Amino acid sequence: MKKISILGLFIFALISFNSCETEDDVVFTTDNNGDLSFTNNFSAEYLLTPQTAANLAERFTWDNADVDVPTNITYQLQKSNSGDFTDSETIGATTGNEISITIGDMLSYAAQLGLDSDPNTPAPSTGEVHFRLRSFVGDGGLENFGASQVLNLVMLEVTGEEQAVCDLDQYFMVGAAVKFTGWDWATPQKAVCTGTNIYTVNVDLRNNVDGDGNFRFFTTETDWGSGINYPGFIDQGYTIDPMFEDAMDGDNNFLFTGPSGKYFLTVDALNKTITLDDPTPQGNCDLDQMWAVGAGLTDAGWSWDTPVQLMCEGDGIYSGWVNYLAEGDANFRFFTTATDWGSGLNYPHFEGEGYTIDVNFENAQDGDSNFRFIGTTGQYYTTIDTLNKTITLE
Repeated sequence: MKKISILGLFIFALISFNSCETEDDVVFTTDNNGDLSFTNNFSAEYLLTPQTAANLAERFTWDNADVDVPTNITYQLQKSNSGDFTDSETIGATTGNEISITIGDMLSYAAQLGLDSDPNTPAPSTGEVHFRLRSFVGDGGLENFGASQVLNLVMLEVTGEEQAVCDLDQYFMVGAAVKFTGWDWATPQKAVCTGTNIYTVNVDLRNNVDGDGNFRFFTTETDWGSGINYPGFIDQGYTIDPMFEDAMDGDNNFLFTGPSGKYFLTVDALNKTITLDDPTPQGNCDLDQMWAVGAGLTDAGWSWDTPVQLMCEGDGIYSGWVNYLAEGDANFRFFTTATDWGSGLNYPHFEGEGYTIDVNFENAQDGDSNFRFIGTTGQYYTTIDTLNKTITLE
């Protein structure tokens, strides 16, 4: 009986050992068959030009794949020209949830499709390229594929001039920070379409010290309901210039916090940025800008501390808003170079060049034959057109 008991214990121990060894060999399995689709909104078509090659074309986003247990998942963005992905090309991989491509990337896809922008060739200017997501678990484990998404590429045909295509004609700027506008629709500043979904304007801005310092962008003139405030752009993913912040007023307007003055403002709807830079010419002129100082200019006087600046805003055209003062001498002069008194252009200079000069001006008949303003004190949009030889006020 004792021998049988010892033998029984030995068999029991052997069985227990084998059972533990088997448990160590258990393999956990998971599944990678959930929905795998893009969550971003695609454009109806993508307009391609070499000038915008560096701009963002599309940001592909998606939700995490649904698997049974925590594990590493890799996502690949695949492209196909044929649409059946027998020619699939992986253009990016990540363990995150987004991959971006530029206009330059799309131009290379367009070249693969044989597209071109020359209207005089038989080659097409439009074509389709297909994208899908591939996910796999771990190091090349279980894989899953999302549905195909087609993107329509359009090569903008070259006609001798660069074409600018925007979703809007312009953004309107209204508010206390916009010096010659205020909260009034009489003279809104307009950031116009100057590049593909790029809007620009040379604008005079007032710091909060000089007024409320707040303003808002609008997509439709005179329509207060079309306003886009500071959080409105932030929610769209915009990076905004540090001289702007949320006004934290009732409408969460933009608050301008930089030094008062003229700035070149850009709303880039492709790269989602709003930036401020030095005033920038917007046309072809002999000079970047013309200047004006004198007693007839409210913001300047006979000093170079705060001269009036008329930027090149078109071919041969210098223009901008100016505050004129009819009281006192009301005289002033235009200059081609800031701080250089010798660069002045007086009333007889323009007369001698054959200019038609606005009736609100006359020869001051002073020692320098300056301009004299004889209109009603106030702000006027002033244009010096060097091609048609006119000086006008609006």
